[in-house]
Amino acid sequence: MAREIFETKRKALKINLDAAIYGTFAEIGAGQEVARNFFEAGAASGTIAKTMSAYDMAFSDAIYGVEDSGRYVSRERLTKMLSHEFSLLTERLHTEKYENKRFFAFADTVTTLNFTKTNDPHGWLGIRFQNEIDGPTNDIIIHVRLLDSDNRLQSKVLGILGVNLVFAAYYYAQDPQVMIESLVDNLSIGSVEIDLVKVSGPVFENANERLLNLYLIAKGFANAAIFRPDGRAAQIKDFLYKKDIIVLRTKYKQKSLPNFDLFNLAVEQFRKNTGADPENTVVLIEVLMGNVLDEDLDLTGEDLQYFAQRAEELCSTGNNIMVSNFRRNNHLAEFVKTFKPRNVGIATNVYNLRNIFNSDNYNKENYTNELLSYISGMFSKNVKLYAYPYLNKKENKIVTTKNLKVSDEAKPLYDFLIQNHYIIDIENYDEKYVKTV
Repeated sequence: MAREIFETKRKALKINLDAAIYGTFAEIGAGQEVARNFFEAGAASGTIAKTMSAYDMAFSDAIYGVEDSGRYVSRERLTKMLSHEFSLLTERLHTEKYENKRFFAFADTVTTLNFTKTNDPHGWLGIRFQNEIDGPTNDIIIHVRLLDSDNRLQSKVLGILGVNLVFAAYYYAQDPQVMIESLVDNLSIGSVEIDLVKVSGPVFENANERLLNLYLIAKGFANAAIFRPDGRAAQIKDFLYKKDIIVLRTKYKQKSLPNFDLFNLAVEQFRKNTGADPENTVVLIEVLMGNVLDEDLDLTGEDLQYFAQRAEELCSTGNNIMVSNFRRNNHLAEFVKTFKPRNVGIATNVYNLRNIFNSDNYNKENYTNELLSYISGMFSKNVKLYAYPYLNKKENKIVTTKNLKVSDEAKPLYDFLIQNHYIIDIENYDEKYVKTV
């Protein structure tokens, strides 16, 4: 049975009319758009204890403390806001009038598009809430990228997101997938990207954080999710910003573990070629979700469970894992380049290059355009492909970029990329690690 999607005003009014839901709104950046929706819905006195917006940094620091990083749009700042505001609720509202309330503190810290349109609009939103009267607290925290080209539209999106988050906390927390899905209710496609969700507290005791973040990809709310070796989700921008990045791509339902022997050689060669500092280098193993989305736009719970288990399995090898919907290398490269990396290496099998530079795999009339589109999106001065060899069983020979057969019409471009070191053979490999394709 399809879920009924309530309009934003109706959601706000439903919360306002629930006498047990009571709390505060603290918003930094983009105005007080979330609180405004509750005021405009009517009966806001039933829900709102306080609204505030500490725009001035000195005021903000005096209330929430100084950020060592100097960043005010951060998860750390949001967490301090939630802790401070919820503590005030329990300290000040303890008379008989409030004994039947389930308290909440909503907070957001956001930067919308600046006047010159040179910044990256994004923000953190969160709610700390009681599921039961006098009960323990639960948290939902999300990171969003605001994609509209007008800051007024971005502020409006933020207001709707905030209402959706408060509503989801109180009405959908028992069903995490519905909770995630409801965050974009009443929002236009392409207006926002939600690339991280964090949950904690007793109400989410059985929630799988990996599954929640994978669901963001499955529903098209995000392009990728990154998990650290401990299995916890990382915020992608913070994790990749201005780093040296090397990625190993793996297939959906690949039965074996990645070829770590060849990948480790690729990492060593990447560091040698780029001079990358090990402390600034992010090594990622990517698990592709994109080919499944091509086949079936509605991933099953079994599919998502597979990706979560695969991510856990690979995290246990001590690696950072990225699950993504990038169908081609150039899509991955274009995504990573938005985080201003110093250098990017993508490790792939030479066999994949055979598919790209073979016109038989494409419509002949469109092949040249498609190849040029791939190359322009894929390569730049700091993005390289590191190609590991495969064994051609039929011909009983190891295939590298040097002896790979490519289509005549693609060969001049292929040779250019090889000669200018945009595509680099992995060197010094042991033949026993080369797999048959």
